[in-house]
Order: sequence, then C-alpha cells, then structure tokens
Amino acid sequence: MKDKAPNNPFLVAGYNSPNYFCGRELETEKIISALENDRNISLISPRRFGKTGLIHHVFYSLNEQNKSVNCFYLDIFSTQNLHEFVQLFGKTILGKLDEHAEKALKHISAFFKSFRPSLSYDSITGQPELSINIQMERAESSLQEIFAYLQQSGKKCYIAIDEFQQITEYPEKGVEALLRSYMQFSSNVQFIFAGSKKHLMDAMFSAVNRPFYQSTQKIGLKEIPQNTYADFAGKHFAKSKKTLKPELFGLIYNIVLGHTWYIQFILNQLYALQKTQYSELDVKNIIADVLEEENATYKTYCEMLTKGQLRLLTAIAKERKISNPFHFQFMKKHNLTAASSVKLALKSLIDKTLVLNDDGNYFVYDRFFSLWLEKIERI
Repeated sequence: MKDKAPNNPFLVAGYNSPNYFCGRELETEKIISALENDRNISLISPRRFGKTGLIHHVFYSLNEQNKSVNCFYLDIFSTQNLHEFVQLFGKTILGKLDEHAEKALKHISAFFKSFRPSLSYDSITGQPELSINIQMERAESSLQEIFAYLQQSGKKCYIAIDEFQQITEYPEKGVEALLRSYMQFSSNVQFIFAGSKKHLMDAMFSAVNRPFYQSTQKIGLKEIPQNTYADFAGKHFAKSKKTLKPELFGLIYNIVLGHTWYIQFILNQLYALQKTQYSELDVKNIIADVLEEENATYKTYCEMLTKGQLRLLTAIAKERKISNPFHFQFMKKHNLTAASSVKLALKSLIDKTLVLNDDGNYFVYDRFFSLWLEKIERI
C-alpha cells in the first residue's frame, strides 16, 4: 500500500517514507550492510538528532528489499528495571512471528513456561491482540524464553533498542552480561543498540571490562550538511508553490546549530503559514512564540539549578558553543568563579542533560532553551 502523504512534509514525530526523510545516505548504507552481514550496530547521537527516524528509515528500506525480514523497534527510556525491559521486549516481539493471533497464542502457550499469554479483541477495530503479563520474579527466565522463541522461529529479525544506555540504571546487577549472553547466540537476530548519552554508550561498547566490549560496529550521527538539508527543504516548499530562499534556511540552520528536530519544527511552522514567500521576521516570530509557550517550563528548569550552575549555563548559551569553559577569558567575561567550581557545575549540567559535550564542544542541549537563556538577542 502506498504511504499516505502527510499534511506537512516536515515531520516532527514519526516516520512516513523516504520522500520525507532527509539525507543520511551513508549512514543508511552502513547500517544495512552491517545488519545484512550479521554485524550488530551501536548507534550514538544526541536526542532529537534524527536517530529514531534513521532506524525506521533503515527498517523501511530493509522491508522494501525483502518482505520476509522482521523489524522490531522498542524505546526503553521509560523502563526502570529488568522486569519492565522484559515486559516491553516481549510485548514488542511475541506473536509477531506467527501469521495469525490465534496461532500465535497456541504456539506461545505451548512454548513458554514462565508466563501465559492471553488473547483479546480491540473494541474499535475488532482485531485480535495478544497480551502478556510477565511476573517480576520470572523476568530472567522469561527473557531466556523470548530469545529461545526468536531462535527457534528461524526467521531473520532485526531489533532496534533505543536509549540502550538505560540498562545501566537498572537496580539489578549483571544486566549487561545477561543480555550479552543471550544476544551473542541469536544467530538469526541482529541488533541496533541506539543511545543518546555518548559517555555511557562509549563505556558500554569500548571498555575492555564490559560485556558488550567490541561487539558492535559503531556509528555516530553528526549534523546533516546544510546544503543537503537546504535542497530537501526547498524542494518540499516548491511542491506547494512556496519559496524558501537558501539564505533564510541558512539562518534557521545556524540558529539551532544544525540540530535536526529544531530545524524540522521551525520548517513545519513556516510551511504552515498562509503565504508563499518568507522573511527573517517570520522565523523570529515562530521562535518568539515557542519561547513564550515554554517560558514557564524554562523558568522551572532554572529554579532547579544552583546560582553557579545557572550562571555557567547562561554563559554557554550566550557563546552558543564553547570549547574551553575553563579558559580565563571565558570565565572573566561571564563573571564565573574558580575553575574548580566551574568544573563541578559543568559536570552537573551534563549529568542533567542540559549541556552536551560533542567532541570537546559544549553547548546547551535544548536549542530553544538556549535561545531563551540568551533572550534571542542574536537573531
């Protein structure tokens, strides 16, 4: 079935089709090649950089090439322990490798010992739905059975686990080793381990003493090149007889430092305006509206910080990017105290995911929050 065209070509959530996906050709090729040649992937990028969209784009492409492959995506960001992980993992996969829900129920009921699935029907669509309830004390055995179910199916499966670094927060000991022990023997299953906290993901896959050490091909995401993005945006505006000048797109791109989601959000709002020509004032008004809408939220963020942390955060926002926050001139310019205090404040801001360290460059993670902090004076 042909994908339905969205009302607005600049998606801020979800995935539609390659027509509404910008760039990432090299990353797409690398991931597909790795998966098809039995290599797992660790995909690392900041949140809202297009990581999830890329995964769905890869899965779309794989399914176009081969309808028999099975692609699964789960975001474990909200899970707090192994039980919740296993519950979500099972809900995502179980029953999907069988042609009919009734057949799946019979198959799974005979296969699993740790839990029993049940069959219900959606009150709106009438479609059968398979549900599971895994007991907390049976999480490990249930996990083992899910992997056995995948293995015995004999079907090629690709599973993406988003925000994979979340497993390091689980209270149970040895979760990494447990998952690794099952995953490495899943001969018909390849994994994409995606994460947004670079230091945690790097440690998981690069530290010699960690279970997932050198078990994946590592791929990191950077900004989509400005020219590539400008061409993509310009074509979609032109399809509706609208004009987006490259210089105006360049302004948008630079304001948000090339951060994908924020570009998409501004383009989405711009495209929605009832006009065919756009100006710098239109962009300013869109951003001003966003900052006004988020004003209360951003104030709450600030109230949760110490004075030193807020002063440093504001200083980084005003610089947009800073490579050496301990430099004398930077500290003097923004009335920061001793380097030791800045170091502690910076660590706290990074831990709170308010500041990102991207290859030695520090900037405020939320681009709109950054603009709010600097009062959008530079646009």
